[in-house]
Amino acid sequence: MSCETMNGTSSGENPQTCMPGQGSLPACGPFAVPFVVRQGPNPERYGKAKALESGTLFPELDLPFHLKVTPGQLADTQLNQLRALDFVILELGLYLDTHPYDSEAFALFQKYVELEKTARAAYVEQHGPLVMTDAAMDGSFTWGNGPWPWQYPEEEA
Repeated sequence: MSCETMNGTSSGENPQTCMPGQGSLPACGPFAVPFVVRQGPNPERYGKAKALESGTLFPELDLPFHLKVTPGQLADTQLNQLRALDFVILELGLYLDTHPYDSEAFALFQKYVELEKTARAAYVEQHGPLVMTDAAMDGSFTWGNGPWPWQYPEEEA
């Protein structure tokens, strides 16, 4: 996809001036320059709800993003609490991929895994299967039985 100039045309060799909010690209430049922030051991961490709202567990990685959910949009529901736990587990797992000897982070990872197991069991008990494998817990295959998680009005995000 090429970047259009303000008048809707592209220029050849010269850097392009793009529509507002699109930035500018040189004619032969790369689409993206990947950059990963290097984290030291034991970085500061958000709480699970703030992490889900921010899109990262780590404040040092909390960079501006135009599709970010604002805190007021996330209801404090059982499903969103489970989502927050799952998100923090994923974030900690990614951190531990590069910091496997951070014992404090691993202990926190283990704690959140246990909290997630408990929260998931409570959710499934109250609302029914959340993922297909939860249907194995009943005496019959209940995966197709409704309502689905997104059909609960009180669970809307």
